[in-house]
Amino acid sequence: MTRPQATELEPLGATAAGGAVIGDERRGLVGPSPLSQILSRGRLRGALAILGPAFVASVAYVDPGNFATNFQSGAEHGYQLVWVIVMANLMAMLVQYLTAKLGLYSGKSLPEMAREAFPKRANLLLWMQAEVVAMATDLAEFTGAAVGLNLVFGIPLFPAGLITAAVAFAVLALEQRGYRKFELAIIALLAFVALGFLVDFFVVGRESYSGIAGGLVPRLGGGNTVSLAVGIIGATVMPHVVYMHSALQRNRIRPMDEQEGRTLLRYNRLDCYIGLGLAGVVNLAMLCIAASLFHHPGLTWINNLGPVHAHLATMVGGGAALAFGIALIASGLSSSSVGTYAGQIVMAGFMNWRIPLILRRALTMIPSLLILALAVNTTDALVYSQVVLSFGIPFALVPLILLTRNRERMGYMVNRRITTNLMWAVTAVITGLNVLLLFTTIRGLL
Repeated sequence: MTRPQATELEPLGATAAGGAVIGDERRGLVGPSPLSQILSRGRLRGALAILGPAFVASVAYVDPGNFATNFQSGAEHGYQLVWVIVMANLMAMLVQYLTAKLGLYSGKSLPEMAREAFPKRANLLLWMQAEVVAMATDLAEFTGAAVGLNLVFGIPLFPAGLITAAVAFAVLALEQRGYRKFELAIIALLAFVALGFLVDFFVVGRESYSGIAGGLVPRLGGGNTVSLAVGIIGATVMPHVVYMHSALQRNRIRPMDEQEGRTLLRYNRLDCYIGLGLAGVVNLAMLCIAASLFHHPGLTWINNLGPVHAHLATMVGGGAALAFGIALIASGLSSSSVGTYAGQIVMAGFMNWRIPLILRRALTMIPSLLILALAVNTTDALVYSQVVLSFGIPFALVPLILLTRNRERMGYMVNRRITTNLMWAVTAVITGLNVLLLFTTIRGLL
């Protein structure tokens, strides 16, 4: 019998109850599985064909919110918060690996699994807070891309925000043509971000190594270091990407048996190491550029994106400023596309509701366009949006832990005890920082 060709959106193999995958024999099909066909291309080509979801997720880890928190941290406090960036990135690797594992085994997104496992009221609460997080996410992404377009091309902020929305829809439309086209478009934009900052780092911050080493010692000074630390974590471990990464596994390669499942799991782990490791290097480069260029000369007040761009041009040269602007544009465009995709997943998953994509985007981008129209301080708006995101992280992490530690739902991919304990520790650290921020804020008001 002739074996039908697998497509990107219709991978061979079916998913049984509990996440176990039924092989081709149950469908009367013979021949190699999709995974074996891919791996037959060779080790490198096969690996490149499997990798991708974590790179899409990592876009949110270098979005304009990261620009704001990292540059403000470096300019005001030098290398003091390097340890926060490193800690946040290690947390991100663990979190994204677990959500990818959940999607790989179940063939469902985290919100879909939550709808099946938790009471309706709990899912309503999870959905409502996720929508608030979506608005904060859009605020960072739209504002950042608009500022980048304004800095490089001189486009006013409000029209630049509308351009960002149009480009985000165009990039997102690629997902309807197959997951790989969407992934490659996002990876290309991510490459622009990484290249821009790595170039600037080797021009400006290449002598930052001793400062980086000193910044690895955990400490929080006075001033706004607590809010910046929370903002860095909120800009790194982002709730909507936790939901999205699991969904990215649905239309990809499905394992035909446990052996293939474990093989794909190893590739997913490698995907997270490389993709999120790259995002961590870019974040570290941002902070080092700001610390080297602005903190040590005493220019600590230069923490807004506009002045950063202008002083890069004055102190380093037009090439460095252009690299910064292009990286900011690419970051905003790619992360806004990813954010829209994640918003659809959240609503459809938790509540089983589906509304037109244009309407959904219009609802969540209204606060962003208002910020741009009112000419509010964009960097402050970006930092505050990351703090809001940080408060939403536990609402994504706790369901993820409860589901991935459940053997009935995860089978042979269930968490080991040490993994679950590490995840509880990550959740406790993030929640503790949020409580500390709330306490210091209230104390400052009294």
